[in-house]
Amino acid sequence: MAMNLIELLKEEKLYPIVRCADPQKAKDTAKALIDGGVKVLEITLENSKIYDVINEISKEAIVCAGGVITAQQATKAFENGAQIFSSPIFQMNMVKISKNSQVPFIAGASTANEAYQAWKARVPLIKIYPITALGGLLYLEDLLRPMPFLNIMPMGNIRLEEVPAYIHAGAVAVGVGRNLYDGFNFSEITNRTKTIMRELKD
Repeated sequence: MAMNLIELLKEEKLYPIVRCADPQKAKDTAKALIDGGVKVLEITLENSKIYDVINEISKEAIVCAGGVITAQQATKAFENGAQIFSSPIFQMNMVKISKNSQVPFIAGASTANEAYQAWKARVPLIKIYPITALGGLLYLEDLLRPMPFLNIMPMGNIRLEEVPAYIHAGAVAVGVGRNLYDGFNFSEITNRTKTIMRELKD
């Protein structure tokens, strides 16, 4: 699924990240995003109750288990239907788990060196985090200029209206978290998602 993941995200362009410790709220937020047309989303493992959320949401969309840093977390996430997993860091242990389980891994990186090491380890998609703190669009352009072969997904405090500019700058897809849903009711989340998805497909 590694290459399919890239193709799918290139098509989707938006990669929502649901980070919520309350399982019911996480579930409702994820469903509001799916109603808005999202096919792939990340649900961060804030606590052990989130596995149930992944289990339920994975019946409706492709779920990436986010924030994975141990083999136990990865295994449990796969058992509950996660089809992708991501980590805030790049570690070879995660690459091995990905290879053995045939589940694509999205590695976290913040420097050019980390991004290159992840690419060398055949990680299909590298998330650059925290992109806004690192310099935003300019940082993405500076990374891709010498290494245009990198499949990069920026994330970290990105606003919804900034997504098209990041895609234009060469990102495969763009991770958006709280700016997509914080402070909005579920129907507003669905409408915000529909609007941005439409803009990105035009």
